Amino acid sequence: MQLSNRFLTLVKQQLQSFSGDASLERLVVYIAQSSEGDAPSFTMLDQWPPDGGRLPEIADDPLLRIPAPERHWFPLRHDDLLLGVLRAEQQRESEWSEQLDHRLQASASALAYSLGLELERSRLLDELHQHRQQMNLVVHQLRNPLAALRTYAQLLLRRLGPEHLQRPLVTGLLQEQAQLDRYITSLDLIGQENLPHGPEAPAPLLLPQVASKGPGLTIEHLLQPLIERAAATAALQNRAWQAPRNWPDWTQEIRPDDDAVVSEVVANLLENAFRYSPTGCPLGLSLLEHSILIWDGGPPIPDQEQELIFRKGERGSSSKDQSGSGLGLALARLLAEERGGALVLSTNPNQLDPSLPSRGNGFLLSLPPSPEKAPTGPSTTNQRSR
Repeated sequence: MQLSNRFLTLVKQQLQSFSGDASLERLVVYIAQSSEGDAPSFTMLDQWPPDGGRLPEIADDPLLRIPAPERHWFPLRHDDLLLGVLRAEQQRESEWSEQLDHRLQASASALAYSLGLELERSRLLDELHQHRQQMNLVVHQLRNPLAALRTYAQLLLRRLGPEHLQRPLVTGLLQEQAQLDRYITSLDLIGQENLPHGPEAPAPLLLPQVASKGPGLTIEHLLQPLIERAAATAALQNRAWQAPRNWPDWTQEIRPDDDAVVSEVVANLLENAFRYSPTGCPLGLSLLEHSILIWDGGPPIPDQEQELIFRKGERGSSSKDQSGSGLGLALARLLAEERGGALVLSTNPNQLDPSLPSRGNGFLLSLPPSPEKAPTGPSTTNQRSR
């Protein structure tokens, strides 16, 4: 087991704390080394005074096996495990005081507890290393079928003419494959040893970057693939789907690259709408003033659950019998707030848009205005129809 520098420093500090006791001649800390089928051996970790020359190991010093009144041993035990031992020796003419004995016992207890934490840390690091290796293997193996899927889709696209009715389906397949590839790249980052951490980390959630097309990123560009995916899902489920009737000017303004996470938020909200709303009820996406509304006409979420569902790992009572992790809404709100926006629930969608059902669930994602075009007067009403 490789001990941390923090633990080694603690051992040194504990030994140094007895330097003012003139009766003490030597302190030594040993770590137990277990071997299969044999009694544990002890290896010296540190000693005081440090300039006394390295002492022989316990097994190499037969005098240590003979009891001596000037020598006391304090076991380092943690959860019924013998992890090591603290050896203390006094001058031959000195007598052990009860106060010194208590201090040494307290020091041994502190070292034993810290050593137990070191064992747990070492175990967790080993598990993390194994998980990273397994993840790296899975990521590597996933890339091959994904590359084959893209190749087959591209070949199929070549056989379809520009006006073929099925061409949008193949194009959508290629877009989803590209998104999966970005997710796999993010997983690959998680499997690396030098994963960024701390406040300087640029993307702590390691979400895949959205590849922008054209001169800049717009909300329209982010939402179009999601709307096409939702329309295909609704058609497959024989459900009524209502897409935006037009695109307000703010959806076509250039946004910062970090606003690409909007697609992650909307994707989570749409996934929840399709998964948890009753079969046959309508759902859709509406564009309001600097906000995006994902709604469904299902039973409203109970009042007492409307904030609970935004907590990590929590789910509403109506979804308890369905698969899910309870992470989608928590992640969506976190991402929205990180971008200076907000995510709230309304159980009266028609109060937000009169054309929507009066009863249901509407998740309203509010976004700050684009810094490229700060508002200077009344909001424009120019909109581009689909």
